[in-house]
Amino acid sequence: MIELRISIRRQQLDLLDADRVLASYPVSTALAGAGERNGSGCTPRGRHYIRACIGRGQPSGTVYVGRRPTGETYTSELAQQYPKRDWILTRILWLCGLEPGVNRGGKVDTQRRYIYIHGTPDTEPMGVPRSHGCIRMRNADLIALFDQVDAGTHVMIEE
Repeated sequence: MIELRISIRRQQLDLLDADRVLASYPVSTALAGAGERNGSGCTPRGRHYIRACIGRGQPSGTVYVGRRPTGETYTSELAQQYPKRDWILTRILWLCGLEPGVNRGGKVDTQRRYIYIHGTPDTEPMGVPRSHGCIRMRNADLIALFDQVDAGTHVMIEE
């Protein structure tokens, strides 16, 4: 059974099949560290699943706002136009917590916090915490991962 394991400490996502590592990718988790509270800017820990896979067939660099493609493709010129934007690019794997009171429900709900695995500009560093809570990936890596997972795939986020 395919599952994902994300290590905040190692800044790495592993794609597993029955504990056998099929692929590993560098990621960037939250600059604010690990945590579950709404508004914390932290990456939530624990058991999750992919609630939705968004963006199949879209070109690499597709820009999303509110989980919808804007019709834009990321460029350095677009980045200069919107210097404060938290870029969500290429694909979105929307996460939902599986642990009530830990990462599901109330003020700790991963899904209501809009925590995703998503693409980011290639100029952003990987392997170091920089996000606002989500798990950022290189666009090419995310496309490769996206094609190997489905809604319902389990995701474990560990410190």
